[in-house]
Amino acid sequence: MELSQKRMITHKPLSYLPGILALAVFLYSCSSPQAGAPPQGPPQLPVMAVVSAPATTYLEFPASLEGKVNVDVRPQVSGYLEKIFVDEGAYVKAGQPLFKIDPKVYAEQLNGASSNQLAAQANVEKAQVEVDRLSPLVASNVVSDVQLKTAKANLEVAKAALAQARAAVGSARINVGYTLVTAPVSGYIGRIPYKVGALVSNIDAQPLTVLSDVHEMYAYFSMSETDFITFKNNFPGKTLEEKLKNTPPVELILADNSTFAQKGKIGMIEGQFDKTTGAITFRATFPNAGGVLRTGNTGRVRFAQEVPDAITIPQGATFEIQDKVLVYTVADSNKVASRPISIAGKTANLYFVSGGLKAGERIVLSGTANLMDGAVIIPLPVSADSVLQSRPL
Repeated sequence: MELSQKRMITHKPLSYLPGILALAVFLYSCSSPQAGAPPQGPPQLPVMAVVSAPATTYLEFPASLEGKVNVDVRPQVSGYLEKIFVDEGAYVKAGQPLFKIDPKVYAEQLNGASSNQLAAQANVEKAQVEVDRLSPLVASNVVSDVQLKTAKANLEVAKAALAQARAAVGSARINVGYTLVTAPVSGYIGRIPYKVGALVSNIDAQPLTVLSDVHEMYAYFSMSETDFITFKNNFPGKTLEEKLKNTPPVELILADNSTFAQKGKIGMIEGQFDKTTGAITFRATFPNAGGVLRTGNTGRVRFAQEVPDAITIPQGATFEIQDKVLVYTVADSNKVASRPISIAGKTANLYFVSGGLKAGERIVLSGTANLMDGAVIIPLPVSADSVLQSRPL
């Protein structure tokens, strides 16, 4: 399923005079015909000339957070869990002991392998003695060289058996070492589903725990194909790698709508679109020295885009028909006409218009519910500066 996105804008500060709109609405209400009264003239409605001004748009995308390193800590040998050295949520350093598996079985296997190694070593020495005994006899033609060749072959067999015995000792020693499970990286301990006395194995579905290195956090988010094309067109560079280098730092909006103190950087774009969702995945990296963020956190990645000429209108000036957003424009003859517009972003009370309106055109600000195409109104001019306000989100 394609992940949704949210775009917002902020504007350079403008004065706000709510009384103007209130007065215009009052005048309009007073001009409305009363029940049983004769028809009145054209309604008086507040009208604003659309202007363009510099603005900052914010693109937001839902993100999931993961530590830079997330390691499943699993036992390499089977056995009963003898001891747990750490608690859930604790910070550990690489190499620190985490779990102890009962080593008795593996210690005995090591003792047996060591004994076999000693026996193999003795066989090598015995075979070497036989070769040394036969060599001068063969040189003196006392015995056949076939006996010497046989003795040398026995020596090679003994040496091979010794090598196998040494390998068995090494393997047994490794298994003994595996009974002490240590931290492969520094990080925070996750949930520990097993308790002391539990039988654990290297084929268990659940790991002993998950260890997360969260000094840096990866925020994964997805863009639709349309947003991806817009992203590519908004930043300089011939290749995606060059465009990524030219992207500004991004912000992380946490689940409580607060902004994370550290800014991040987009550093990776997946190689292909997901055929199921039609989206492509990005990865932003955020420093997390204080350990505030943890694996599994969610949030929204937000980055800004400067728009030199943004056309902005109040949301109250619009109305919707099916999936279209429309406004009433006012012609020179003061006739109104509905027109669909394209919305590229919004704040709590403003729309950022990417198509359908041009600077200088006039729109009706309120009272549109009783209007129809071709109706004539009496415009009450309202300054755009008095309507638009700075309300960053």
